[in-house]
Amino acid sequence: MKRSKASLLILPFILAGCTRTLHPRYLRPAVDLPTTYRDQSPQDNPANSFGDAKWWEVFQDQTLQDLLRIAIEKNYDVRIAASRIIQAQAQLGIVRADQFPVVSGGAGVTSLRSAKNKLQPAYHLNAQQIDVSAGWQVDFWGQFRSATEAARAQLVATEWGRRAVLSTLVAEVAAGYFQLRELDLETEISKRALSFRKESLQLVTTQEQHGDISLLEVRQAEQLVYTASSQLPDLERRIHQQENALSILLGRYPGPIPRGQTLTEQAHPPEIPSGIPSTLLERRPDVVQAEQQLVAQNALIGVARAAYYPQITLTGEGGTQSGSLLGLFTGPSGIWNFAASLTQPIFTAGRIRSTIKLSEAQQQQSVLVYQQTVQEAFREVSDALIAYRKTQEFREQLQLLTATCADESRLSTLRYKGGATSYLEVLTSETDYLSAELSLAQARLGELQAMVQLYGALGGGWQE
Repeated sequence: MKRSKASLLILPFILAGCTRTLHPRYLRPAVDLPTTYRDQSPQDNPANSFGDAKWWEVFQDQTLQDLLRIAIEKNYDVRIAASRIIQAQAQLGIVRADQFPVVSGGAGVTSLRSAKNKLQPAYHLNAQQIDVSAGWQVDFWGQFRSATEAARAQLVATEWGRRAVLSTLVAEVAAGYFQLRELDLETEISKRALSFRKESLQLVTTQEQHGDISLLEVRQAEQLVYTASSQLPDLERRIHQQENALSILLGRYPGPIPRGQTLTEQAHPPEIPSGIPSTLLERRPDVVQAEQQLVAQNALIGVARAAYYPQITLTGEGGTQSGSLLGLFTGPSGIWNFAASLTQPIFTAGRIRSTIKLSEAQQQQSVLVYQQTVQEAFREVSDALIAYRKTQEFREQLQLLTATCADESRLSTLRYKGGATSYLEVLTSETDYLSAELSLAQARLGELQAMVQLYGALGGGWQE
């Protein structure tokens, strides 16, 4: 009775001790954030951010949206990231279970018969036993709770890691689709130029046969034809390879990719709002993932520190034992035992101290990784902002250049047909016009890819 009262008196102190942990209180590392992004537009509305938009609001091509849905469902990187979440959930359950007692039960039947000999008579013995045992290592210093907190933070980091994979995948599929449509546009331009140049070659050949022009001008017209036709095989190669790359992103074997809007029909805003810089820390998956990994390392310091202190283990066992089944549940058949042990490290040759130093150093490394990730995020946003603005300006100038080259080509053709100039002028103007058209197509692609880059840099693309 006295032992029971003593146990009841000790129990509140044990439970009170179980509410503490030894790891430092987590505080987000100080990061000196700028008030605005570099190269942010003066007309930018800080209340909104392009990164908050859903990907189906950003990419309005229905075919591209269908491809993105397939990729999100079938892409192997996304599925692997999802499996990591399941692993992290299971690991959390394993670590959390250490906080609770382990209870197990058993039952046994023994039957023994011995023959008569000179020393003893024959006998027959039957015994049945049922028992339940329990063991509990009291988490007095919060070792298991710190480990659980670390595992929970790792789970959250893994979930944000999957979002980072999603964001990257959306950007890769969108950029790859725009690249494919740009190659389609180049192919269309080259085929149109080839058709026009073949007509010109036929006209020039007829004129040469009638003695109106020299063979040199025929050879110059042939140069235009061969230049345009030589580009088509390479464009077809690049298209097939781009389709293969997109197929892999979609979780498929290489095959054709459906098309939707042309490159020139793809919607993109003239100005993109970047939002308040501080919100980037809560939206970018890689930044949040790095912070949660820091939270986990911070909690693991408590696990290492707890090794300095004594470990308290409680064990108990109870059950019944009898020679007959009818007597298993009678009073005299009961058996039980209870034990408590305390283990205190005395000499570990500096192992515990070194483990704590290792945990603290890993935590400091995580702090630096987090701060570095934040800086890299701001650099990517700034790079994307200036890239989007300048690619727009570049595309606008190339539009003017292409219009000028088109008019020059038209005028040169008229002058040649009127006999006012040689075919060399037509050759030069046609070459310049084709080059300008192809450059304009690439500039349109650069503008769209800069938009994709900015969307991902601002933390968009993972919303489902």
